[in-house]
Amino acid sequence: MIKKILYLIVFINIFFLKTSYSSEKDIYKKIDLFGEVLEKINEEYVDEINQSESMDAAINGLLQSLDPYSGYMSPKTFDEMQTDTSGEFGGLGIEVTMEAGVVKVISPIDDTPASRAGIKAGDYIVKIENTQVQGKSLSEAVDLMRGPVGSSIELTVRRSGEKKALIFNVTREIIEIKSVKVDLLKKNIGYLRLTSFNENSAEQIEKEIKKLENKNELKAYILDLRNNPGGLLSQAIKISDFFLEDGEIVSTKGRRSSENRKWFAKKGDITDGKTLIVLINYGSASASEIVAGALKDHKRAILLGANSYGKGSVQSIIPLKNKGAIRLTVAKYYLPSGKSISEVGVSPDIEIEEDLDDFKIKTETDNQLNYALKLLSS
Repeated sequence: MIKKILYLIVFINIFFLKTSYSSEKDIYKKIDLFGEVLEKINEEYVDEINQSESMDAAINGLLQSLDPYSGYMSPKTFDEMQTDTSGEFGGLGIEVTMEAGVVKVISPIDDTPASRAGIKAGDYIVKIENTQVQGKSLSEAVDLMRGPVGSSIELTVRRSGEKKALIFNVTREIIEIKSVKVDLLKKNIGYLRLTSFNENSAEQIEKEIKKLENKNELKAYILDLRNNPGGLLSQAIKISDFFLEDGEIVSTKGRRSSENRKWFAKKGDITDGKTLIVLINYGSASASEIVAGALKDHKRAILLGANSYGKGSVQSIIPLKNKGAIRLTVAKYYLPSGKSISEVGVSPDIEIEEDLDDFKIKTETDNQLNYALKLLSS
C-alpha cells in the first residue's frame, strides 16, 4: 500500500514538474527506483524510521530543490502559518529562508528579541540549542525556534567575516509587528521607517505623510526600508504610487498567462515631488525591493546603503487534500527597467556599508542615515 502511494505521489510530482524524460518508460523507471530506495531504507537502515515523516521530507526535498522559497507545509505547520498571519505571534522576530542546508536570516524585525540580541541579515543559523540545522527542513527549524513566551533559546550563528561561530541567547516574546514609524529630522526632513508590508501599511504611510505635510514646511523625505523582509505586493504597489506621477511600478512573469501582469502608478505624488532618499540594505527583500527598484528606475529617489537581498519571486500557497499545503514559486518580479530582482537584488546609487562595530538603525552610530542627512543638508 505504501509503495503504491509513493508511486502515485512521485508520478504526480514528476508530471507536475514536466521533467523532460525521453519516454514514459523512463518515468516509470524513476518511480521504481524511488520505491526501491524507500524499501531498502525501511529494511536496512540502522534505526527504525517513521515512514510518514520520511515521505514529508521527500516531498519537501523535491520542492526545495526548485528554489529556497518553495516548500511543503504539513497540516500542523499550515495551520500555524495561518494563525501567525494575524499579526501577533510568539517567537524571536526574524524572517528566515533555507540556503545550503542551513537557516539564513533574511532580516531581523525591529524591536524584537532577535534584533536586540544582535542577529543580522545574512547570518546563518547552524545550530538551535544542541540540534544541528543541517538536514532539517525550514519548517522543522522554525518549529525548533518556537517555544513558550519568556523561555530562552541558544542560537549558534555563522557570520561573513567572522572566523568563529557566534552564540546568541535569545528570549522568546510575543511579536507585535508595528510596520510604520515616523519622525521629523532636522526640523524639515520627514523620516518614514517601514519594517514590513502589512495589510494597513499603505494607509498608515499615507496618513503620516499628510500629518507631516500639514504641520511642517518639509523639504525632503527619507524612506527607510532597511531590514524590511517584505510582505504584501498590494501594499508595495500603493506605497510606490504615493511618490510617483505615472509609469509602471512592477510586473510579474510566469509560465501561466494569468501570472503575467503589470501594475502602473496613478496620477498624483502626495509629497509634491519633494526630494526622496530611500535607505536599503541586505535585509531589504521582496516588497521592499519592488518599492526601491521602482523609485530608482523612475529616477524619483536616490537609493543609499547596501545591495538588497534579491528575493524577486512570487509564491502561491496551494492547499492540499491532507489539509497541508505547498508554497510554490509561480512567477518572478520585474522592475520597470525590465530587470529581474531574483538573486541580484537592487543596487544603491550611493553605496554606504554599515559600520559593523556598533551599528544600530536610527541611532548615533547609524552611518547610513547620517550620510543621508548630510546629503540633504548640503
